[in-house]
Amino acid sequence: MPALTLPHIEMRWPLVANILLSAWLIARKDLSIEFRTRSAFLSAVVFSLLGLVIFYYAWDPTAVTATDLAPGVLWIIFTFSGLLGLHRSFGVETADRAIDALLASPVSREAIFLGKAIANLIFVAAVQAIAIPALALFYNLHLGEVAAPLIAIAILAAIGLVAVGTLFSAMAVNTRLAELLLPMLSLPFFVPIVIAAAQATSKLLSGRPVVEIGAWLKLLLAFDIVFVAACTLAYPFTVED
Repeated sequence: MPALTLPHIEMRWPLVANILLSAWLIARKDLSIEFRTRSAFLSAVVFSLLGLVIFYYAWDPTAVTATDLAPGVLWIIFTFSGLLGLHRSFGVETADRAIDALLASPVSREAIFLGKAIANLIFVAAVQAIAIPALALFYNLHLGEVAAPLIAIAILAAIGLVAVGTLFSAMAVNTRLAELLLPMLSLPFFVPIVIAAAQATSKLLSGRPVVEIGAWLKLLLAFDIVFVAACTLAYPFTVED
């Protein structure tokens, strides 16, 4: 197999740049729709805060410490609130068969997937930006010293969940039980992400050195690389007739 030379790389760069530009335009369109309605975002935020309140009042501080309970609470809430945004991703395209117009546009299928994934990532990150400080407030956690590594964990986990969830949202949107099918398909793939993120968060909150979460961060990064690439390549096959 011949090695890629500089001319080959120069020829491929405009194609990659065009895909990324098209993906951003699609993401901006989705975010504009959500900004006008705010229905999914407000639902996800309310769900997150309500979950924190329920767990807080069901918590016995004499039996379980806050640093032991908080990581599990955070990632359970994050997983299920993220599903609300993932379902909305392709759900907004069902009205008047807007997805057909999107597929007929001169945009690659990979760009459509990446655009949807970018919009979902921003959506999930916005929910996290509210849920994590709320968690610190409810459970009296001091996150100042671990803020940077905690943000890194949240971003890596969000990328993995969004990549998988966006693909399954595209597959489930045209089914009669899309709201039920999306969690059933996605949750098994979410398990390794949630385990790695919860373990890393638990070590951070318990005061362990940041170096000890390196293995979990590598696992999250490996998952992201594999599934972002795999889901991007698989998406065109989910929309073929």
